[in-house]
Amino acid sequence: MTTATTANTAPTVTTATTANTAPTVTTATTANAAKRWPMSTMAAQDEDRVTPSSPNRRNTGPHPLPRTLLPAAAATLLAAAGALVAVGCFLGLYLRPTSDDWCAAWKTRDLGVLGITADFYTTQNGRITNAFLSGLLYSGGPAGTKLLPTLITCTLTAALVLLGRRLLHALGRTPPLLALTACALALQALLYFAGTRSYQVLLWAPATISHTLPSVIGLWALLTALATVNHPRRAVRTAGMTAALLIGLALGTLSEPFALVSGLLAALTALLCLPRLRLATTWRPTRWCLLWCTGLACGLAVLHTSPGARWRRAQQPENPPMLSTGELHATYQDWLRIWDTVTGQWAYLAAAAAGLLLGLAATLRTPHPHTPNRATAPAPAAAGAGRATRAALLLLPLPVVILGSFAVAAGLRSGYGPTGWTYARTWTSFLLPMELALCGYGALLGTWAGPRLAARRPATAAAAATTALCLTLAAMASLVPALQQLTTTTVARSIAWDAQNARIRAETARGATDVAYRPLHIGSLAEPFYTADYDRDWVAACVSRWYGVDRIHPR
Repeated sequence: MTTATTANTAPTVTTATTANTAPTVTTATTANAAKRWPMSTMAAQDEDRVTPSSPNRRNTGPHPLPRTLLPAAAATLLAAAGALVAVGCFLGLYLRPTSDDWCAAWKTRDLGVLGITADFYTTQNGRITNAFLSGLLYSGGPAGTKLLPTLITCTLTAALVLLGRRLLHALGRTPPLLALTACALALQALLYFAGTRSYQVLLWAPATISHTLPSVIGLWALLTALATVNHPRRAVRTAGMTAALLIGLALGTLSEPFALVSGLLAALTALLCLPRLRLATTWRPTRWCLLWCTGLACGLAVLHTSPGARWRRAQQPENPPMLSTGELHATYQDWLRIWDTVTGQWAYLAAAAAGLLLGLAATLRTPHPHTPNRATAPAPAAAGAGRATRAALLLLPLPVVILGSFAVAAGLRSGYGPTGWTYARTWTSFLLPMELALCGYGALLGTWAGPRLAARRPATAAAAATTALCLTLAAMASLVPALQQLTTTTVARSIAWDAQNARIRAETARGATDVAYRPLHIGSLAEPFYTADYDRDWVAACVSRWYGVDRIHPR
């Protein structure tokens, strides 16, 4: 059938059908019709007929963020935070013995690794793992303490990057490595230099072994759990469960504050991972957490019942029961003093800002389409798992940080008395979880708000990323004066220490048994002659043993 129109009519449709072909439709217009239609109207109709994939389509929707904004922000933060952490590692070259260094050094030299381990268990404090790691560190001479800050920063950076990848993958995002590394270095800069005892947290080996290294080991244990707890091979799962028990046992005799905080975290995680709550589908995560808690409890029991721990408790005056009303109130006051100090440092807010930048970088790293891509949309099961992960990340950190810090305050008061809360090097056990919580909240906000802002208000998304970067950079800049002072003090002390060490060595080589020593204080740590009673001056005794003399006197 054929339908035709004259030259003065509107466009017509001609349909033709053959025996061997399907019907086809053609549209034609005559020359007179073209003259009667305005060119603007015809152009508008032609544009309306352009397919969405056509390159000539007018883009009236929101524009994505500039491709260079987030990578440039991450690179800037990486340079700023990395410079601060690098200075801390560089200062390791200028570390010289002080306080407990003297005792650990001569005991390792004279008794060996196993000898210092036995000495800690029988006469000091019962920290077997602590003594063993100290023996390994000091057996290498000065090189061990000088390399320890770099070793800690490298291993902690790797752990934080891998943990961030796990988190963002669980949220259905692809994390950029540059932003992950920048965020990890920013968290470390805050951990090392935002507190009141920077030298003890990163540079003083006895404190880093007791309070910084346990957090690194704990993060790697967590990564091991994530890799093995649901592994398809039974042997790998068994190895992961065994590692949880053994590592927990070792950490229980390494650091009491970290054991308390990590035990609380594991116990709450075990409750959240009950299959009935649908965050986990099997009992394996709960079983891993229970084995971790069992290892910690066994380690603390070994430490508490050791002869060294009994001797140490005997040196303290009789304290009231920890759970008495008066002691709980005093612990609460210490806890408030700790948090008054922590909240007085606004730079910790940079952890949330760095997390926000990370979340934005993970969601806005590529231009987003105006309509969702169904091929790449997450499956309902994955979306449900993501919601459960978000809920766990929102609920878990608060009780861990609050109750964990209170447990640390209670332990400090029990071990050191009313001034125990000032031992800020022990705060690392809950400060790192606090920073991770702030960073996690920021990342959750970034992954939630990023796509919405980019689709509706791209300028607001760009402003949020810029604000987060500026806040983090301002926090990094606020740490520079304290780090500069730490650098000057550390380098100047190393020069003075080397000169005094050369003089004492020369005197002992000539047969001197009583040498002069000038205290070189740093980091609020004890030096010889910290007390007027020489018989109670354990630092002077360790210095004498190190140099092989009978006595030292003030210079």
